[in-house]
Amino acid sequence: MVNPENLTPPLKWAGGKRWLVPTLKTIWEDYQDFQLIEPFCGGLAIALGLAPEKAILNDINPHLVNFYKQLKKGLKSDILMKNDADLYYQYRERFNKLIENNQSETQEAASLFYYLNRTGFNGLCRFNSQGKFNVPFGRYRSINYRDDFLAYKNLFQAWHFQWGDFEKMPVDDHSFVYADPPYDVEFRQYAAGGFSWADQERLATWLAQQTVPTIASNQATPRILDLYQSLGFTVTTLSAPRRIACNGDRTPAQEMLAFRNLAAKDLLNT
Repeated sequence: MVNPENLTPPLKWAGGKRWLVPTLKTIWEDYQDFQLIEPFCGGLAIALGLAPEKAILNDINPHLVNFYKQLKKGLKSDILMKNDADLYYQYRERFNKLIENNQSETQEAASLFYYLNRTGFNGLCRFNSQGKFNVPFGRYRSINYRDDFLAYKNLFQAWHFQWGDFEKMPVDDHSFVYADPPYDVEFRQYAAGGFSWADQERLATWLAQQTVPTIASNQATPRILDLYQSLGFTVTTLSAPRRIACNGDRTPAQEMLAFRNLAAKDLLNT
């Protein structure tokens, strides 16, 4: 096992899965020499929590993947970072200009992405239909920034980062798949193209075709539960730490976990 040195996710990430790591770790113990496959690596909570020796980490957001690739190179940011609205919108404009000029796979873009993520509203990562980042200023009282990410460099050397559609991911016979797609909720503009119900169906079908240990998570909407059950997954639900809405409803959101190709004892422990 690679020692993760207690590294935590470097980004704020809406819908992050740090709370789910203990549950997945009890299953992962039987597959520690497998290659972790994540079609939607997001904030990296699962990869950092499991610390596989090998991993292929994909996401549909190219700017997120560029950030991780720059960390793999040993990113040290040299931009000014402070909790200031004027600076935030200046940097957001610069970041979108890099996107417009096809310069988004750079160290500068990664540094700006980190700053926007830490400073923007509620850790959201949202793009409009033209692919421009459009999250407003976050108005936090204080923010802890970091400019040196060298602690991630060694761990990331054995991990491959890529961006694109999940169906293009290579899954060999010694793989362990964990998929956490954008939730089946109204907001899905996590990347320029969004993630539609047709994409949810396509993902579930692709996961059902895998012959290796496979786990999927999603918000436990009725149609998501029906979809995975209809494809032969073992499905369970559990309460997530987030709340169902920001309108005063404090009901814990329900999370689905769907399993295929796991040993019976692993299912009994979930």
